[in-house]
Amino acid sequence: MATFTSSTVEIPPERRIPRHVAVIMDGNGRWARQRRLPRVAGHRQGVKAVREVVRACGERGVDYLTLFAFSSENWRRPAEEVTFLMQLFVVALEQEVGKLHENGIRFKLIGDLSRFEPRLVRLAREAEALTAANQRLTLTIAANYGGRWDVLQAANRMLREHPRLAAGFTEGDLTPYLALNYAPEPDLFIRTGGEQRISNFVLWQLAYTELYFTDTLWPDFDAAALDRAIISYQQRERRFGRTSEQLPAGTGLADFRVGSFRPGE
Repeated sequence: MATFTSSTVEIPPERRIPRHVAVIMDGNGRWARQRRLPRVAGHRQGVKAVREVVRACGERGVDYLTLFAFSSENWRRPAEEVTFLMQLFVVALEQEVGKLHENGIRFKLIGDLSRFEPRLVRLAREAEALTAANQRLTLTIAANYGGRWDVLQAANRMLREHPRLAAGFTEGDLTPYLALNYAPEPDLFIRTGGEQRISNFVLWQLAYTELYFTDTLWPDFDAAALDRAIISYQQRERRFGRTSEQLPAGTGLADFRVGSFRPGE
């Protein structure tokens, strides 16, 4: 398993293109309501936006894309909407995984899968196995996921395997048990839909992530909207506890032009 720098232990390598982008896809229901459509129409359109953003991230050289599809708190939604979302997830797995594989994209699913029907879990595990060797982009779907759940399950698993650590443990002891242990910490967090909350998403990993909030509803979020988020990211000073004077010359100055991305930049 690859090891990645913890932003609270070491300063991560600087990249003009965020290596890892994490997204809360918010606004499907409002998108549908604005058009006097049922909420499920917004979720269907949201799948199209996922397709567009995955493609755009691959073209721009993003290595990891993590999408918050269904939180551990979303079970509180109306039962018919939850049922539709589960059905939509199954259909997406059946229809999209082959395309992901053809494009060199690795698929991962994180979250508490115990509440999902066996068919959904089977399709997800088959998708992970099929795409395991792909390296162009790692697409992670967080479903029935919560940041607090992640930390708790990691601590519990760690202590079951290493009871001696009950006397005290470090970040390095816990990190391998987190759901995103195969990925670097997100460089850029995006939330669509106008809300400005983290909403229990990858709480541990967002310690030094750059946050970007947009009023754009998720079904309308496209490659151009992603480019605007990346431009904002490039204009940030990523100090990681340092002063501005300690940063390398040119840090935080945007040099992005649409179409200028190169993989690995």
